[in-house]
Amino acid sequence: MKITAIRVTHVNVPFDAPFWWTAGLYPGASKSVIEVETDAGITGLGEAPWWHFGELIKAEIAPALIGADPLDLADCESRCVPAWQITANTGENAAQVAFGAVEIALWDIRGKEFGLPLHMLLGGAVRRDIAFTEYFSFRPRQGEAGGEMTPEAVADYCQRMAEEHGATMFEGKLILGDPLLEIDTVRLLRERLGRRAMLRLDSNMQWSLTTARRILREIEPFDIRNYEDPVASFEEMAALRQHSAIPFSTHVPDLRRAVALGAPDFFVCNFAALGGLARTLKFVAACEAMGKGFWCYSNDLGIMTAAYLHVVAATPWITEPSQSLFRWQIGDVIEGGPFRQVKDTVRVPEGPGLGVTLDRAALGHWSRHFAENGPMSHFHDPARPGRHRRLPLA
Repeated sequence: MKITAIRVTHVNVPFDAPFWWTAGLYPGASKSVIEVETDAGITGLGEAPWWHFGELIKAEIAPALIGADPLDLADCESRCVPAWQITANTGENAAQVAFGAVEIALWDIRGKEFGLPLHMLLGGAVRRDIAFTEYFSFRPRQGEAGGEMTPEAVADYCQRMAEEHGATMFEGKLILGDPLLEIDTVRLLRERLGRRAMLRLDSNMQWSLTTARRILREIEPFDIRNYEDPVASFEEMAALRQHSAIPFSTHVPDLRRAVALGAPDFFVCNFAALGGLARTLKFVAACEAMGKGFWCYSNDLGIMTAAYLHVVAATPWITEPSQSLFRWQIGDVIEGGPFRQVKDTVRVPEGPGLGVTLDRAALGHWSRHFAENGPMSHFHDPARPGRHRRLPLA
C-alpha cells in the first residue's frame, strides 16, 4: 500500500458563546482536517491542533510522504521529523506536531486495513464508556447561549447540566482576574452540586504565586480534585505544593522536570502536540513509570476526540476523566458529531480505525467559514477592540 495524496482542509468551528480565559475571549477552534489517501482506496483521517500546522503539512509533510507505506510508521516519521538532537538545538518542533496530526490518519488507515477499531490495535478495551467532564466558565451572552457571568449563573449552568445530562464531573476556568470571585464561585458550586460531584479548576497560569496561595487555602475545604496551571511554572507549582494538598496538572509535557520538582501531578495533552499516537503511548507509559497521571485535551473536533476515546479505552493508567467542551461546540466535521457525554461518559466507537466518518457537507460549511472570515482569534480582548475582529458563529 502506498500514500497517493494528502489533503488538508482548514475549518472554523465556533462555540455557541465565547468564554473567558487568561488571554481574553475564546470563541472556538480553527483546525486542519487531514485526509491521507492510498492506492488501496483507504483514506485515513487526522486533525491538526491549530490550522497553521496544516500549512506545514501541505508544504513539507505531504510531499515527503507521497509514495510511502502508511503502515510503516517508523519510515513515515523519519521522512518528516528531524532527529531529537536537531529539534533540541533549534527549538523547532513544529514538524513533530504537524506529523503527529498526519500520524493519527496513518493509524486510522491501519485499523481500516485490518478491519479493527483502533482500541483493538492497541491491545483491546479495558473500558468502553469513557469519562469526560462538563465545562464551565464565565461566558458573556451570545444569542440564546452563555450569560454565565456571576457565581450564581455559573452554578445554575452546572446544576442544569447535572439535571439534564446526569453530569457529576465538572471542570472550568474562573478567569476574570478577581480571586474573591473565584473563591465565591467555587463555594457556591460545591453547595449546589453536593459533596460527590467532581470539581476541577484551570487558571491558565493567570495567578501569581502569592495570589495562588491565598486562593488554594480558601478553596481546599471544598474538595478540589485538581487545579490546572494555577501558576506560570513548574518551579512555582513546586513552591505552591508546600502550601496545598490539591493536585496540579499542566499542558506542558516536560516529564523530567515534573519528576525532579515533584509537581505537577498530571499532564493534559493533545496527541498531535506530543508527536502522534505512538509518541503519546510512550509518554503515557513513562508517566505511569514515574507516577504521573494523564488525561486528554479539549476543544478538539470529532477526529481527534475519537483518537482520545480509543486510547483511553485501551490504557488502564488513564483513570481520570478527560476535558470536554463538547456541550459548547455548535458543529463538527464528522457524521453525528460533536460527541456529547451522557452521565459523564461517551461510548468508544466500534468501527474500523477511528470509527468516525467525515460529514462532507459540514466540512464544506466550516471550511467556507474559515475562508470567508479567517482563523478564529483566541486572544480577543473587548477592552482593546481594535486588536482583533470578532467572527460570526455560522
